[in-house]
Amino acid sequence: MELLLVRHGLPERIEVARGSADPPLSPLGLHQAEAVAAYLADEPIDALWSSPMRRARQTADVIAGVLGLPVEIHPGLAESDQGSASYIPMEELRADNDERWRAVVERIRSRAECDAGELAFRQVVVGAIEEIIAANPGRRVVAVCHAGVINAYFGAVTGIGRALWFDPGYTSINRVLASRHGDRGIGSLNELPHLRAT
Repeated sequence: MELLLVRHGLPERIEVARGSADPPLSPLGLHQAEAVAAYLADEPIDALWSSPMRRARQTADVIAGVLGLPVEIHPGLAESDQGSASYIPMEELRADNDERWRAVVERIRSRAECDAGELAFRQVVVGAIEEIIAANPGRRVVAVCHAGVINAYFGAVTGIGRALWFDPGYTSINRVLASRHGDRGIGSLNELPHLRAT
């Protein structure tokens, strides 16, 4: 089977005093979702899954509207920041040279292996994706998720020990090739041709 892990579109910046930040798509993110939905309309897609987080669900809803498929939610596709009180797109943190951006860059440069929390997150992600694969033999399936989820799963497939090792673009398509015998391969990473006109 082929599983297309699609990152959500660009969300809005949100910071809340209480509770968790679960931002909606920005106007650009909605446009990105429309572009990836139109692109996927040319492929025979059999099922559509999504993270429960708002930015992923909204992206999946746009895709569902084009493909005519229901959206199934899997909690294991949620990002590691679920429950955080803020969401600031990395592009904004980078533009401001924010200390949180510098911390991410330093973590990537250090080439440090996953810590215990990151390993636990990877285990949840791998379990969720393997459940979706097992439920859809011989099919082509889209799962809308997050950059951390995509890094975690492909890191497990390739044996890369770092939590963050590449930057999947918003609405990028990342293809998993899964055999019935348990073999897992990469069909593509970071497909973005649908955004050329945006």
